Amino acid sequence: MNADPSLRSVKAWPFEEAAKVADRLAAGPKPAQGEKVALFETGYGPSGLPHIGTFGEVARTTWVRRAFERMTGLPARLIAFSDDMDGLRKVPDNVPNKDMLAQHLGRPLTAIPDPFGTHPSFGAHNNARLQAFLDAFGFEYDFASSTDYYRGGRFDAALLRMAERHEEVRKVILPTLGPERRATYSPFLPIHPETGVVMQVPMEEVRPGDDLLVWLDPETGKRHGTRITGGGCKAQWKADWALRWYALGVDYEMSGKDLIDSVKLSGAICRILGGAPPVGFTYELFLDEQGQKISKSKGNGLTIEEWLRYAPPESLGQFMYQAPQRAKRLFFDVIPRAVDEYLGNLEKLKAQPEGTNPAFHIHNGSSNDPGSPISFAMLLNLASVVNADDAAILWGFIRRYAPGVTPESHPMLARLAEYAVSYYRDFVAPAKTFRAPTEVERAALEDLLHVLRSLPEDSDAEAIQNLLYEVGKRHPFANLRDWFGCLYQVLLGQQEGPRFGGFVALYGIPGTIGLIETALAREASAA
Repeated sequence: MNADPSLRSVKAWPFEEAAKVADRLAAGPKPAQGEKVALFETGYGPSGLPHIGTFGEVARTTWVRRAFERMTGLPARLIAFSDDMDGLRKVPDNVPNKDMLAQHLGRPLTAIPDPFGTHPSFGAHNNARLQAFLDAFGFEYDFASSTDYYRGGRFDAALLRMAERHEEVRKVILPTLGPERRATYSPFLPIHPETGVVMQVPMEEVRPGDDLLVWLDPETGKRHGTRITGGGCKAQWKADWALRWYALGVDYEMSGKDLIDSVKLSGAICRILGGAPPVGFTYELFLDEQGQKISKSKGNGLTIEEWLRYAPPESLGQFMYQAPQRAKRLFFDVIPRAVDEYLGNLEKLKAQPEGTNPAFHIHNGSSNDPGSPISFAMLLNLASVVNADDAAILWGFIRRYAPGVTPESHPMLARLAEYAVSYYRDFVAPAKTFRAPTEVERAALEDLLHVLRSLPEDSDAEAIQNLLYEVGKRHPFANLRDWFGCLYQVLLGQQEGPRFGGFVALYGIPGTIGLIETALAREASAA
């Protein structure tokens, strides 16, 4: 790929981050042979299954990596690192054979039988789930197993280096610990030669020259000697993070706001080892509908499976792209807006294939997808009015509104019609509540009824929208927002919606006349 230095001036956060990585490589030592390959990393704790945050971190890092390649013309790779040598701390709630797992607490995830019975270990099972998850979205990455790296010697030199700087590393971490943990802390966690448990014990001796850790089993009082290299131990996680950065030469890694202090500590350890911490990017955490931090234990979040039941993955990419350093609420109501923001950006991408457009990053430059001539919000309103239980019902209206448009010519629209039916069935229908019009609203609706009866049935959306404004202005609403609120609440049974003129054009003037006549037949509420 040819370098395009002009991309440094693009005001989009992936390119701004990519410029930082380019500056890091330019300031660093030149490789003895060939070009430096920029290394981007994402981390994964395989004691649980991949989730919506996993998607967000890998997607965002991918966008920065691609921006770097376009900007510099240099090669880059993304490594998805699984900390599968970590000890199992507690039995997850969402797995079978919990009693069996409980017998293996403290052992590395790759040394524990798979409770699902499909893989050699629990770690291998969850690693396979991670890779299937990433593959489903088409991410380009190299998978890395902590167990393989430790046992295969990839970290040996870095581990011996850490052993040489053992006390310096301890001094970085100790001030952050409570008295009890401080008394036992070492960056090294030896694997017990008899039980296989990842031990958190103080080191009696650290002898890098002999490749040896000497420690005491607190339960038996037995003294053990464990090799530093070859998978005989692993590093405590903050030290492990620094170890990876140093050993692999990681150039870029994102992390959540909750890990700011850990990033600082790991960066300090990386420097003690003689390395330079990667360029970092701190993203904000998601909130639930009430503005509370999302917690897996509380179950107050939105899962990726739930999002993809109601909207395409591109819309999830849109949600993740927008303002990653600002806290955002992640609940079902944000899905329609994310879909329509994506559709708008996809349309702009046809004429403006530039890096400021989120769709540019979602599609890695350009897309041949024609998008959708109808917004998702409009499809939801249509599904609501016709009580759609099948997308075929919506297509009867779509073909009249946009002649020549078919599921084959517009696959995104076909997918959206299916999603709209699912979203309507699960969220809109249960909350649908019609109210009777007030006297002011009744007069305005009767006026609108008269106007619509005089219109040609093929009137376009913009003409209808202008007439809606004129009708609203003729009646004593505090503002036009109240008039359009009346249309949504009285005619559609919901609090808000898209431009009503577009809905009338899609649903049809005769159908809309029927909605108004039905609404006027309801008993008037108090003015």
